[in-house]
Amino acid sequence: MWGLFPLYWPHLKPAGAVEILAHRMVWSLVFMLVVLAVLKRWTWVRELLRNPVRLAKITVAGVVITANWGLYIWGVNSDQVVETSLGYFINPLLFIAIGVLVLGERLRAAQWVAVGLGLAAVLVLTVAYGRLPWLALVLAASFTIYGYVKKTVGLAPTESLTAETAVMFLPTAGYLAYLAWTGEGTLGTISFGHTLLLLGTGVITAIPLLCFGAATIRIPLSTIGMLQYLGPILQFGVGVWVYHEAMPASRWAGFGLIWGALAVLSYDALRQARRTRRDLAANPAGTPAPVPAAAAAAVPGGPGTAGAATPSDAPADPAHARARAPRSGSPTP
Repeated sequence: MWGLFPLYWPHLKPAGAVEILAHRMVWSLVFMLVVLAVLKRWTWVRELLRNPVRLAKITVAGVVITANWGLYIWGVNSDQVVETSLGYFINPLLFIAIGVLVLGERLRAAQWVAVGLGLAAVLVLTVAYGRLPWLALVLAASFTIYGYVKKTVGLAPTESLTAETAVMFLPTAGYLAYLAWTGEGTLGTISFGHTLLLLGTGVITAIPLLCFGAATIRIPLSTIGMLQYLGPILQFGVGVWVYHEAMPASRWAGFGLIWGALAVLSYDALRQARRTRRDLAANPAGTPAPVPAAAAAAVPGGPGTAGAATPSDAPADPAHARARAPRSGSPTP
């Protein structure tokens, strides 16, 4: 579902990216409040409000993912779908950078190879685009920051999305009120279908996340990680074969290097997972060490980011989960 978002946002024109973003935040909150009311899950609110540090982290996560979503919508609606997909392909490599630079982790040989391929890809794509692929880099960086901050919050996907959209409710709702006051807003002024699409931004944001949260309980972590590559792959496909964005040979070469880096990371992650399972089988009473962020980054977060991301994330999801099922899912792009 996340990978098909580029098919949705252009239908919201002539609304601008900021207006679409504001609707997405407001209606996501409304939808999530309905979900929580049905589930009767409110105890976390009091706990969150009583913890200033946790609340501050949620606020930072909300601000960062808002910027990520807004830039993503702008990129899609300005015919840069392929470059937005690149951002979510790069994301696992930036999680490795966080592991090394912030957490002081050491990389294995395969991870160094992946990092080298990623840097080479950025150089090739800089030449191919005639500029630094800043849109992809900012999307990847913001999603990585979001995931790093949110990893420490420890809220489940439903509660997390609700809290993040709640802290952004006043500025986004205020902006929509301003547009309505000045007559510059598009809600209810274009067509009934356009209005439904704007209201639907909340539903299409929440449904994939809820499905992801349910999947983490039922599907092996490594499988979820591999499946999440489908998001940027589908985005890339939409950009190339639906919107017919230019893809000269030099850009194919750059993307090929990125895909090679991800293949190396995936192979390394699967090999480490098999080794962990063998160790557990040999020593059932033993407790495995947590998976470092640099290693877990090989299992990608959702675009989004995420949190992914996801990306979100991405937040305590397969992009940086430990050896258990994650509590918090990857955000939508």
